[in-house]
Amino acid sequence: MKPEQPHQFRLLRQRRYAPFFFTTFLGSMNDNLLKFSATLLLTYQLAVPWLPPTLVGPLLGAIFIAPSLLLSATLGQWADRCDLAWLIRLGKGLEVLMMALAAWALWQRDVPLILACVLLAGVHVSLFSTVRYAYIPQHLGPHELTGGNGVLEMGIFLAILMGTLAGGVLISPDVGGTWVVGLAIVAMALLGRLASHWVPSTPAVAPGLKIHWNPVAETWRNLRRCHEDRLMFASMLGISWMWFFGAGFLAMFPALSKEVLHGQEGVAAFLLVLTSLGIGGGALMCEGLSRGKVELGLVPLGALGMAVFAVEMSLAVQALEQANALVDRPPWTAAQFVTNPAHWRFLADLLLMALSVGLFSVSLYAQMQARAEPSHRARIIATNNILNALFILLSAVMVGGLSAVGLSMGQLFGALAVVHTVACSLAFAWQPIFVRHALYWVRHRLGSQSQA
Repeated sequence: MKPEQPHQFRLLRQRRYAPFFFTTFLGSMNDNLLKFSATLLLTYQLAVPWLPPTLVGPLLGAIFIAPSLLLSATLGQWADRCDLAWLIRLGKGLEVLMMALAAWALWQRDVPLILACVLLAGVHVSLFSTVRYAYIPQHLGPHELTGGNGVLEMGIFLAILMGTLAGGVLISPDVGGTWVVGLAIVAMALLGRLASHWVPSTPAVAPGLKIHWNPVAETWRNLRRCHEDRLMFASMLGISWMWFFGAGFLAMFPALSKEVLHGQEGVAAFLLVLTSLGIGGGALMCEGLSRGKVELGLVPLGALGMAVFAVEMSLAVQALEQANALVDRPPWTAAQFVTNPAHWRFLADLLLMALSVGLFSVSLYAQMQARAEPSHRARIIATNNILNALFILLSAVMVGGLSAVGLSMGQLFGALAVVHTVACSLAFAWQPIFVRHALYWVRHRLGSQSQA
């Protein structure tokens, strides 16, 4: 019998998924446009004595993620208590006001207000990172979770790509600078609010839920519930580790571009674009590789790719550090950087490492959604967001600390690769089911190919 056609792209033609997808896409693009344009503005154009360029990326990353740490427990309860479509439209309406304030801050070049607006964007991210993963299992069947999450992950990272690229281009004084960025973020917020109008009703799963306002107690209560299901808890830790690993690399890109690669703003934007393409591509591959089920075997394979290509990228960066130290030339434009063969090894490593991250993450998200109790799903996802925020902040502390003691960029990448290898080895020893599924998947694939 002919196998069923993969369903993941057909979801984009269905009302249960398409308005939600485009609302999420526009929001992610807008948040990253604001964050990256602010990063480049503070790194390249505004001289702030109390904020050196090497700390701009880690600081804005920490500000951006802090609301997830502080607010996710409360937002998760509201997501279980409210109709998610109503909550989405409320969030998009508030985004319009927030981006109008950010446009004013950029135009005035008011650094404290810019940082405050990045913090507000983090609140928007905190809400939608909870809502989007609670929404999917209410509208998709179990056999659609991998495909639906794959398309969503692809969309999020494509949005990051486009927002990053737009931020890198529009913030340039030659294009228009801060006032053009301001117009763009307000227009994007209005489009997102319009798309949210067609999100279908998604009734509350716990309408009578009493809100517990103490985030520490609520988080601890949900962590204990999650820990009862070891496989779900392992999936949550794996997702958080993916963010630790990725945040460590992404936070260093602006300084890497300027200090090591000797590139202009466009080079930093291109590195984030390439990373987003890789993660999105890996996420889309999961549907075909898993054949419509939640395939845990992809997790160790993705983890292996992350380790191998992170080590290789560390070596490539160290080679570029040595080569560029001997050359005095004007900063590279993005086009010059990409077309120089000396940079191709580094770019290939970055793309393949990002693709491995996509393979690693999608099955973990699908597994968490499938095993979460429906009446507590949003709260469990919110708890995972808190873990993600803790791991991202821990990553920023580690990168900042290692940088302060004098490690070069190449050595920092190598240190992240070593930490990743040790952490994943311990995790797979604790939950060997992931490795068993990976071995079975490889044997099955090899057997299928030999029969063909």
